[in-house]
Amino acid sequence: MTRIVWVEDQSHWVERFKPTLEATDFNGSPTDVTVFKFAEAACQYIKQCPDADAPDVALLDAHMGGNSHAGLTVSRALQKRWPDLPVVYLSEHSGTDIEQAAFEQNGTLDFIAKHQRNVEAVLCWRIQAVLRQQRHQPGEIATTNSDTLRSGSLSIDTRTWEVFWQGHKLMNPTNPRRPLAPTPRKILRFLVEAAPSPLSTWQIADKLDADPERFSYANYRQHIRTLRRAFDQVEAGDGGFTDRCREGIGIVTFGDQEAYCWRPDHDLAR
Repeated sequence: MTRIVWVEDQSHWVERFKPTLEATDFNGSPTDVTVFKFAEAACQYIKQCPDADAPDVALLDAHMGGNSHAGLTVSRALQKRWPDLPVVYLSEHSGTDIEQAAFEQNGTLDFIAKHQRNVEAVLCWRIQAVLRQQRHQPGEIATTNSDTLRSGSLSIDTRTWEVFWQGHKLMNPTNPRRPLAPTPRKILRFLVEAAPSPLSTWQIADKLDADPERFSYANYRQHIRTLRRAFDQVEAGDGGFTDRCREGIGIVTFGDQEAYCWRPDHDLAR
């Protein structure tokens, strides 16, 4: 069964699209569509839903009840609970700053305009595409084996949060006898799990359960600097890893959006 969670506050859109979705065979089995009219109800469902009943795709309205951030709020909750869940927006606000925020801050895979020709068919095509993409992801960017998260020459023990690069444990760059501090290690794990999507300051603060009023881009940037220096330390302290980051490999600055992303290269090991 294909499970679709749809957050939409306007009944006429639900009445128009839900029968089409339920009648579409996405993977050789029936399609179940669960609709929530309020972002708060959807977030509560996300927290309580058993993993065995996790949705296959989330379909979100962007602007609900006068709140232009409602869809983004649900998307954040979805990513926190199910980081790999495909998120598709079906909205009247395509081509706006809302669409821009959806792609830049929430790992959105598609943003569909409601007012377009043949929109029912377009919606089904796009959902089919993201589900197919999800089924055929190659998995070379980050793979999980038991309690270890791997990406190229990087491995992270998901129980202890210890980080190894080229077989060597990352240590505190200011005192190599001490382990790397917990926050940089957690940030690195979040970046690897989200790859190739970037994570903004706001998203990292949410994942760390940090106060967004206190956790700033300056904090984020300092932790990234510590991580890069720890990688450099493993590579004989020559700054090679940091140089590659500037070239777009490793822990990479994402434009001017106060975000970073993990971009592995299988030729990084030297």
